[in-house]
Amino acid sequence: MAEETVQKVVFEHEGVFIHSSSDEDGIEQDLLVSGSLRIVDKDGEIFVEYRPLEDTVDPSNMLCAGKDSSSVMEWAQCPGDRSHQLLETQQSYETEWDMVNAVSFKRRPCTNGEGSLNHSHERSRWAFTFSVSDLRSITVKEEGWSFLLFKLKDSSPLSALHFHQGGSREFLDSLRRFALLSEAPDDETCLLVSTPNKALSQSFENLLDDNNFGLVHQKFRKDPYVTTLGSFSKVTNYIFDAFRGTEEQHQRPPEEVADLLGEVIPGLEINQQEEPGFEVITRIDLGARPQVTRREPLSAEDWTKYQDPEGRMIKIRHLKQVIFKGGLCHAVRKEAWKFLLGYFPWDSTLEERKALQRNKTDEYFRMKLQWKSVSEEQERRNSRLRDYRSLIEKDVNRTDRTNRFYEGIDNPGLVLLHDILMTYCMYDFDLGYVQGMSDLLSPILYVMENEVDAFWCFVSFMDQMHQNFEEQMQGMKTQLIQLSTLLRLLDLAFWNYLESQDSGYLYFCFRWLLIRFKRELSFQDVLRLWEVMWTGLPCQNFHLLVCCAILDSEKQKIMEENYGFNEILKHINELSMKLDIEEILQKAEGISLQIRSCKDLPESVSNILGFHTEASGSDPTDPGSRPAPRPAQRQDACSNGHGHLRETGSHNSCKVAFIS
Repeated sequence: MAEETVQKVVFEHEGVFIHSSSDEDGIEQDLLVSGSLRIVDKDGEIFVEYRPLEDTVDPSNMLCAGKDSSSVMEWAQCPGDRSHQLLETQQSYETEWDMVNAVSFKRRPCTNGEGSLNHSHERSRWAFTFSVSDLRSITVKEEGWSFLLFKLKDSSPLSALHFHQGGSREFLDSLRRFALLSEAPDDETCLLVSTPNKALSQSFENLLDDNNFGLVHQKFRKDPYVTTLGSFSKVTNYIFDAFRGTEEQHQRPPEEVADLLGEVIPGLEINQQEEPGFEVITRIDLGARPQVTRREPLSAEDWTKYQDPEGRMIKIRHLKQVIFKGGLCHAVRKEAWKFLLGYFPWDSTLEERKALQRNKTDEYFRMKLQWKSVSEEQERRNSRLRDYRSLIEKDVNRTDRTNRFYEGIDNPGLVLLHDILMTYCMYDFDLGYVQGMSDLLSPILYVMENEVDAFWCFVSFMDQMHQNFEEQMQGMKTQLIQLSTLLRLLDLAFWNYLESQDSGYLYFCFRWLLIRFKRELSFQDVLRLWEVMWTGLPCQNFHLLVCCAILDSEKQKIMEENYGFNEILKHINELSMKLDIEEILQKAEGISLQIRSCKDLPESVSNILGFHTEASGSDPTDPGSRPAPRPAQRQDACSNGHGHLRETGSHNSCKVAFIS
C-alpha cells in the first residue's frame, strides 16, 4: 500500500485575481477570475497552488471603497486594455486598505445547468501548481495594487496574479522561508529565486536528529534555507554522500562541488581558476614566525589606574594593549565591556555615563512595552512577531543550560534572555531574530547581570555581526573568501591539500565565524576571546587569524592521516571544547606579526587586515582618541568591529591567486 502523502498548508490567501485577456469567446475580456493562493508543504517539497473560487467575477459589477470609506466607486475596465480606472476621480491614499469589507460581486446568471459545467471548466483552466524548486523568478508590479508574474525554469507561461485586497507582501514573506529571493541586478522589480539543493537539504535534515548538533534542531521544516546555512559545521556522511553521490566511487570535479555549494549559499564565489581581478603573485616567503607570550588578566586594582578623578578613561591605547595581551579578570568585565563594545564613550565622565544609562533605560523599556502590550488578538494577525516569539522561546530554552546562570526550571536568567531578544526585534524589526543570536547575547547577559546594560551591549555587538545574520548572508560569504585568501598566503601547500579534497571552500569554519567560536570553546574561554577581539588589536579581522591558528595546529594531522572530504569535516567539528584559548591567541598574534613583517605583502591581504588604514596615519583600533558613540550603522564584515569602516570593493579585491 502506498504511503499517504503528508500535506501541510503554510500560507493561504483568498481574493487573488487573474485578469482574463483571452479573445476566444468575446466575453472573457470583461471577467476577473477570483481564487485562492496557497503555499503547501508536501512531504518536504514546497508547492505554490492557485485555485479559482466558485464564481467568476464581472468587473463591471465590482465596487470598492473610497479613501474615507464613506463613498463607493465603480470599477471599470477598458476593452482591450488590462489597466483599470476608477470612474470617480477620488483615489485611495492606501492601496492595501482598498476594498476591505467594501467589495460586492454580482454572480453571472446560469441557465439550463450549463453554468455549472462552464464554471468547472473555467476553474480548471486557470488553476495551476508548481514546485518552488522549478521557479526561476518573480516580477513584482504595481498598478494601483500589486500583481506578481511567475517565471518557471522551463519558461512555461503562467497568468499574473493580482492582489486587489493586499496580501502580496505576506505571500513573499512566507515564500522566503523556503527560498532565497534576491533582486535582479538589472531589474529592481524582478526577484530571482534560489532554493537549496534537495539532496543537501535532506542531508542536513537528517543531521538535525543529533541532539548535540550546533545552531539548530527543530527549525529545518520551518526555515530550511537558514537552517541549511547554520548547519555547515556538523556535516559528516550525509553531506559527503550528497556532494559525491552514494553510488559514485570517484570524486566529483571541484567545479561541480562548487556548483552544489552555490545552491546552498547563493552568491558565494568559489573560484577554481584564475579570473580577471586576481592579484597573481609568486610564492611569498613570510620568514620565521615570531614567538609571543601572553600575560595575566588585568586586575580590578589596575583598571582603576586608567581612570582620571572624574571617571574618564586615560592611556586608552596602552589599556587596550594590556587587555589584548591578557584579557580581564571577571570583576572588571561588567564595566570594561561597556567601553570595549562602544556602549560607553571612552572619554565620558562617571556622571555622563549615569545620565546615558538613565536615557538608555527609558528607551529600552519603551521598546519593551511595544511587544509586551500586544494583545493575543493582535498577535494572531502578526505572523512575523508570532514567529519571532516562537523561535526565541525555543532557542532560549536550550541556550547554555549547563551554565549555572541559566540552568534549572523558571530560571530568571532565561526570562531576561527572552525579553532582551524580543525587545531587539522591536529595535531592528527588519532583522528580528535569527537562530544563533541567543548565543551572542548569553555571555553578555552573564557578565552584565542587568537587563538594560546587556541589551545595549548586545546591540553594539550586533552592529558588528549584523551581516552574518542577514538573509543574503553577505558577511559570511565575505569572511569565507577572506579566510581562504589568508590561508593560501600562510600555507599554500595545506590550502592546496584542502582544495584537492574539495575542502578549499573552508565552509567547515562556518560556525566559527557565524557566532565567533561560541560553540567551539568553554564558556569562560569565550569571554576571554571576545574581550581580546573587541580591543581591535593587533589588526582588523583578527578573528580570521584565530581561524588560521586553529587550522595551523591541525594541518599536520589532517595531511599525515590523508584525511578526505568527510574526515576533514568530522575532525574539525570534533575540536569543539578541546581547544586551548591561550595557545590559540598566542599563535594568532604570532601570525599577525609574521604577516605584518612581510615587505611584499599582497594588497588584498593588507586590506583584509587593515594595514593600509594604519599606514595612512589613522588608528582603527583606538576609538579613545575621540568620542566613540555606539555604532549606528551596520558594519560590513571587513570592518574592525568598532565603528571604523573601510571600503571593501568587490569580492575580487579580497582574493589572491598564488603560483608555486
